[in-house]
Amino acid sequence: MSKYEQLHSGELYLPSDEEIMKEQLKCLEKLFEFNNTRPSELDKREQLLKEMFAELGTGCYIEPPFHSNWGGKHIHFGKNVYANFNLTMVDDTHIYVGDYTMFGPNVTVATAGHPILPELREKAYQYNAPVRIGKNCWIGAGAIIVPGITIGENTVIGAGSVVTKDIPSNVVAVGNPCRVLREINERDKKYYFKNREINL
Repeated sequence: MSKYEQLHSGELYLPSDEEIMKEQLKCLEKLFEFNNTRPSELDKREQLLKEMFAELGTGCYIEPPFHSNWGGKHIHFGKNVYANFNLTMVDDTHIYVGDYTMFGPNVTVATAGHPILPELREKAYQYNAPVRIGKNCWIGAGAIIVPGITIGENTVIGAGSVVTKDIPSNVVAVGNPCRVLREINERDKKYYFKNREINL
């Protein structure tokens, strides 16, 4: 197994390895270029994202600044994914995001972790676990999703939540740690916010 392949193995490895850092630096150069585009350079942003990401569906938009350990190299976006300011994706291994999912500002999605044992942390050991977010989810502002998490489709994660366990499809989940508050139901077909009716 190569040093790079260790990133995706789930095993402990040293991220400061020269082979890994050299590859990572190339990705971060592209990320820097993306974050320094002008607001009017929408075509340039789209082209850069296509070069940066593992997969990028049509109609995706990320509002700079965007932060990512590997500049998107291990990120897989479906179509029409939207991300507001300061999306942080610690993409040391793969992050999968389904179609039509939305990220509020200041969301963090992390795949990298460090051992609890202090002696291993002193040596800077790391492990990675992929994150999967279903289609048509809404991840509220400031939410944090930790390594190895799966979130089902159509689910809403409330602002400021810390997602430490898998969350099923078709629910509203909130809190720290994030827990299912309720299922998406018939009332949601009538009201979009508190007692405000949908009149479309």
